[in-house]
Amino acid sequence: MKKVTAAILVLDGKILIARRQKGDVLEHKWEFPGGKIEPGETPQQCLKREMMEEFGVEVAVGDFFCSTVYRYQHIEIELLAYHTAYLAGEFQLNVHAEIRWITPGDLKHYDFSAADIPIAHQLYEKLNPPHHSPAS
Repeated sequence: MKKVTAAILVLDGKILIARRQKGDVLEHKWEFPGGKIEPGETPQQCLKREMMEEFGVEVAVGDFFCSTVYRYQHIEIELLAYHTAYLAGEFQLNVHAEIRWITPGDLKHYDFSAADIPIAHQLYEKLNPPHHSPAS
């Protein structure tokens, strides 16, 4: 099983998501950016490297958020999601078709890759607490 990282990057109350490019096995699916952990690399080192390679930005990796395991036709992965903070750099599209900054409430309106869906769901639940109406 391949270990893969995902960044939960929130800036000004919006979450960064990226759409995979045409020709990718999961083309057009949305994901939380990150990538495969290289031998001898920690998940935190991987996320810092991947965010620089994929977007040209420097990040600080914070607390672990959650993990999911998913078996695609081509690979089985464990996706490790971490809270991540933007530090510096201009966002570039080096490997993705598009990026968007979305509100937590918009998480349910995007077609995420299968391994990312549980992360999107947990983020939605955590950042959109249920509204209780006052008792009458």
